[in-house]
Amino acid sequence: MRVIVFGASGMIGHGALRACLLDDTVTEVLAVVRSPLNVAHPKLRQIIHTDFTDYSSIQEELQGLDACFYCLGVSAVGRAEDEYTRVTHDYTLAAARTLYAASPALTFCYVSGEGSDPTGKSQQMWARVKGRTENELLAMPMTAHMFRPGYVQPVDGAISRTPMYRAVYRVTAGLYPLLRRVVPRYVTTTQAIGRAMLAVTRAEGASPTVLRNDDINHLAHSYPLGPAAAS
Repeated sequence: MRVIVFGASGMIGHGALRACLLDDTVTEVLAVVRSPLNVAHPKLRQIIHTDFTDYSSIQEELQGLDACFYCLGVSAVGRAEDEYTRVTHDYTLAAARTLYAASPALTFCYVSGEGSDPTGKSQQMWARVKGRTENELLAMPMTAHMFRPGYVQPVDGAISRTPMYRAVYRVTAGLYPLLRRVVPRYVTTTQAIGRAMLAVTRAEGASPTVLRNDDINHLAHSYPLGPAAAS
């Protein structure tokens, strides 16, 4: 299986990339990045690309892919709606349309967020933009899954690029084992999201279209590990 990852330098993207590199069923991983990742692996090929609204210069490299794990995103904190929309909606749809044209059988996994509002009625700007993005992805003639994680604990070296979130994770890291026991349906990890993305790609349409923490954790737990991932 050949997988392309967007946002591999981010916290959730780190989990998706790591899951792919550890899984023996994944034969190649393409990471579309603005600057090189500090990661080396025989299966990993990095594509340096700066215009996330236009992929015409690399379209030929996007053929024959089986899955896209789209983890690229930014926090809405301190951003105007047009800026947030450009990154969250415009970048995502540009990638999805290009990938569908190049690899129509591809499964597209989009990292949205718990509270995303497909009705467009939310008073929270980010929820409306995420919901609109979900709607347009699901309307495309391709297999797509919307991942709506709630609280996500970074593991395996994953680090949030948002300073405020990093501070929150430092404070709450010690509480995660308790949260996992008391309210398991509301928490997940970067590792689980990556594993669940691999699971839905293999499920051939049997998985939910919209996945919340419960679904993510269930799929991650049930996904069979290859020898590399088990080590």
